[in-house]
Amino acid sequence: MKKVRGSVLACVLGLTAVLAGCGGGNQAATQQPASSGTGGTTAQPQQQAAEAAKPVEIDFWYALGGRNGEIIEKMVKDFNESHKHIVVKPAYQGSYYENHSKVLAAVSAGNQPDVTMVEVGSIGAFAEAKVLQDLGPYANGAEEKYIPGLLGNSYWKEKLYAIPFNRSTPLLYLNRDLLKAAGLDPEGPKTWEELQQFSKALTKKEGAKTTTYGFSTPIDIWFYEALVFQSGGNILSEDGKSLLINEESGKAPLNFWTGMLKEGIMKAPPGEKYNAWDVAKQDFINQQVAMIFTSTGDLRGLKEAAKFDMGTAFLPANKSYGAPTGGANLVMLAKSSDEEKKAAWEFIEWMTDTKQTIPWSLETGYMPVTKDAVESEDMKKAYEKEPNFQVAVKQLEYAKPRPMVPGYKELQEVIMTEIQRAVLGQATVDQAIGNAVEKGQKLLKK
Repeated sequence: MKKVRGSVLACVLGLTAVLAGCGGGNQAATQQPASSGTGGTTAQPQQQAAEAAKPVEIDFWYALGGRNGEIIEKMVKDFNESHKHIVVKPAYQGSYYENHSKVLAAVSAGNQPDVTMVEVGSIGAFAEAKVLQDLGPYANGAEEKYIPGLLGNSYWKEKLYAIPFNRSTPLLYLNRDLLKAAGLDPEGPKTWEELQQFSKALTKKEGAKTTTYGFSTPIDIWFYEALVFQSGGNILSEDGKSLLINEESGKAPLNFWTGMLKEGIMKAPPGEKYNAWDVAKQDFINQQVAMIFTSTGDLRGLKEAAKFDMGTAFLPANKSYGAPTGGANLVMLAKSSDEEKKAAWEFIEWMTDTKQTIPWSLETGYMPVTKDAVESEDMKKAYEKEPNFQVAVKQLEYAKPRPMVPGYKELQEVIMTEIQRAVLGQATVDQAIGNAVEKGQKLLKK
């Protein structure tokens, strides 16, 4: 999961209002006949021929900036050059949250894009609001080529609404030079207990000041989900109607984090949301932190920035290994015309196909999304040369989809606020979890 910056709770609450407004309006729009662009019965044959030859233009909104955004722009350029009957107009819209908000507002205003990226935990909310097009008739079985472990956040009520694109899992990133210098296994800790032991051995002080922390992680819902899974629990009940974190598996992550913080061997990076992610990554690059949790989508960037032997490993296990999948999928908007939808599907299929997902994975660190890509000679050679790229794919064996019931975006904000209060010492673990459940359960009952 990457880049969920921005104004957060206010933005998310705003999204809900727009989302609710989108549902009815969009439903009406999808019942209208698709615009054919034929010009009506009075159009001249020459005009009709000219319009028929005109490429279909579709808008694509994406939510990755920096180097990854530049790669997306290059991919779109390649698509346009090889598909003369379609013109894709890409536009960077900011973080996932910012893009989500803009998409929903655009749907209400009637100027929505035709294809966009949606963070996997929001697929259900978008689909429930009838913003998304059912892709089943377009895919017609082609979805079987994608890695099954990445399709868990593609379906809502048994309909296919999203295709995996920039998909990830959280990983443990290691400064192997520091681990070796401390006499530790450079492959990293395998359990929570070992993570604690490693962190203690790697933490260095000068007087009262800590110069190197053994471990750091943003206090983020994605990592909390991972630690709950590792403790044998789930965030929500199977029907999505009950919050389950008021159990030992929901409290264990907070007890683990707060214990390490009190011991002074873990740093909770300051800042809101992805600002905290950026702090953790910069501390890691500067060798002020020896191990961090972050997305596999950061692999290429950290690899290039690190001036040390950088490695990746599974997130350490508690009762078992476990990780949520993350990142974003590509979706088609329901309000687009039939002609635009046909072009949009051609674009989505091309962007996520084996030929494109291999270089996308190698350039970014996100996982390849097709089974053929994982088994390809190109990926095998790349994994042999750089095993770090394969860790996320192997970790899929223990991965689960993110919860994606409508309202989960708001619910995760409630959980994050409360677990951060516990980490900051403003509430006990029991108080924080209790508050999260009390407030969160009301959201699920809406």
